[in-house]
Amino acid sequence: MFSGIDEVDWASMEHAYGPADDVPVLLRGLASADAAERESALDGMYGAVHHQGDVYACTLACIPFLFELAVDPDVQDRGSVVELLTSIGGFDLDEDDEAEIDEDEIEGAANYAMAAAAVTAGAGVFFELIADEDPGVRLAAPLALATLHRHPVRVLALLRERLPVEPDEEVRLALVEAAGRVALRHRPLAGRVAEWLTLLVDREHAPGLRLAALAQLARCSPDALPRDVVPVVSGLLRELRCAPGGAPEQDHQHQQHDQDGEPDVDAEAEPDTEPVGCTEASRADQAVAPTLVGQLRALSAQENAGRGAPWAADLLRTLHVGLDDRVGDRTALLIDQLRSPDRWQRIDAVRMSGGLMRAWRGSYEELVALVGDQLSDPEPRLAEAASHVLEELFSLAAPTADALAARLAADPGGWVKAWASGPPGLGSTVKALARLGDARAVPALAAALELPEVPHDVGFAVGHLGPAARPLAAALRRRLAGVALDEGAYDRASPLLAGLTGLRAGEATPEVLRVLRGAPEYRGEWLRTAALRALGSFGPAAREAVPELRAMLRRSGTATEAAEALWAVAGDRDAVLPVLIEGLQSDQVHDRRAAAAALGALGPHAAVVAPRLRGLLAHDELWLRVDAAIALREVTGRPEESIEVLLTAWEKNRHVRVRVAECLARMGPLGPASTAAQVLRAELACVRRHNALDGGYGSHDTYEDEKLLALCRQALRGTGKGNTA
Repeated sequence: MFSGIDEVDWASMEHAYGPADDVPVLLRGLASADAAERESALDGMYGAVHHQGDVYACTLACIPFLFELAVDPDVQDRGSVVELLTSIGGFDLDEDDEAEIDEDEIEGAANYAMAAAAVTAGAGVFFELIADEDPGVRLAAPLALATLHRHPVRVLALLRERLPVEPDEEVRLALVEAAGRVALRHRPLAGRVAEWLTLLVDREHAPGLRLAALAQLARCSPDALPRDVVPVVSGLLRELRCAPGGAPEQDHQHQQHDQDGEPDVDAEAEPDTEPVGCTEASRADQAVAPTLVGQLRALSAQENAGRGAPWAADLLRTLHVGLDDRVGDRTALLIDQLRSPDRWQRIDAVRMSGGLMRAWRGSYEELVALVGDQLSDPEPRLAEAASHVLEELFSLAAPTADALAARLAADPGGWVKAWASGPPGLGSTVKALARLGDARAVPALAAALELPEVPHDVGFAVGHLGPAARPLAAALRRRLAGVALDEGAYDRASPLLAGLTGLRAGEATPEVLRVLRGAPEYRGEWLRTAALRALGSFGPAAREAVPELRAMLRRSGTATEAAEALWAVAGDRDAVLPVLIEGLQSDQVHDRRAAAAALGALGPHAAVVAPRLRGLLAHDELWLRVDAAIALREVTGRPEESIEVLLTAWEKNRHVRVRVAECLARMGPLGPASTAAQVLRAELACVRRHNALDGGYGSHDTYEDEKLLALCRQALRGTGKGNTA
């Protein structure tokens, strides 16, 4: 094995972390008899040689040796090698990607193409491996074939032939998944794959395999799904619960008791035994080599411990992705899962409910209420998952207010979470209840304000509570008065300033002024900006700050914020307007945007700047065009000059839509036949959230989208109020 490996000039190549002269050691490590050494080598391959999917010259040089490893029956963990080869050779560079490649990316793109060609050329070996004695190899081989082999018809035929004779359940599921991959990569074969999958759904007795076939149908041929897909899937989940090794049909919401009436610990607690296959030797290996690969395996083992069908969650996620915009079906399926006596099915359903509501609009009252029911479950992972989902829903979590309050009262230890690094944060239950404006969150926030280190997000929670958090003003003032104005001042003071801003607590003006005057050099501009926003929120109640605000108009960096605050506090147009006009001429787009927004707040008092704002309507920066258009409408009172810019931006960048909708809502009644009204109705008719992203999300995405919908309805009703926060 490894013939010629020492003849390769590894030192002349590089990987993600420098010279590639260590690659031969990694390759030999993959063939080691020692489990820890194999794991460390695999970690090095993914971490350096194939870092985040990249392909280097040394990655290409590894391919022949990886094939040697994959076919050698004396090598252990060959399934991992097959997976690595699949990842190296399975990158698709489509026409759109090719069109976007610049000169700096040409070499990388060439490497991807060469890797795909090299692995594909050797993919015939996977035909033999699909019947290998090692189940791990058989598990990896189907997807490798579906991804890499040049003859998908042969691959599909082999998958069908292998399924009836394959003894391992997970491998059988992999064969079905591979068929779905063939259909996705070779669309002319989608119909043939769908026919086979439909036969499996109709005739196969094993519920797991039928569920896998449904998931792949949803993924590659959703039109072929049965009309009654929800009851079919629900029935399969019940069969899985009743199958040998599945979860028993019992209500896990309540603890089991033994004959003496005492809690039966074994019924609720995780088993004290190690995961299957975890021996003293393997524990020693883990201690020696705490690799990322090992950590991921350990997390997976911990997550799946006690599950009767650990692969069911992945199948259901695949099914949900395939169902796509069929929100009603997806909601009904999750509702059924959340009523399951199987706690694991409910944990999966809670997590998938969060993903559904985060990306799609719908009627979720019943679904949300059932997520709230999980808050009282004694299994901490289930209750914690539910509170995390509810935290992101803001007003949509209203049906669970009582359940959140009950969990909050029962778990004061969870009010604040400490982290290994960084400041503490509020627990998800506290945040969820505060974001509903529910006063029952106030005691938790009061307790948080008494901690040596105030949670970094306490101020935002206070802001969502609004007047209900008024009793916290005194504590916020006291803590702010005690903040040392050193290099850590911003981190300690900003949560307190945010809270006082949300309360518009004008009585805190002396404490805020102290911070404003004594801000240190480090992050001083950030701290002054936060203090100025607080003073501006206080309005006329902060009149004693006027001299300080006037002085800060001459200070670079925070002049615009000082002008905004002075206008809010004293309404001094003559002092404020020149500063904002100067800001509008800044070289920095951020400063010009801030000045435009501040001028909009002046309304007709800033009418003199209308020509300057008009000049920005054709600026290259879209966000500046939007801010200028909104400000122009506010200072002139005439929407016709701004509407085209706003609607064009709406189509070009979905993230400006909330800002635009706020402006449209302030304009008053929109003509039913107007372009603006048509755009708003189209938004309301869309089932996809405007800010939904594939593969990522923000904690406020649902909040922002619901705000957009409310603003659209408001603008169409013509109430003339533009803030739904």
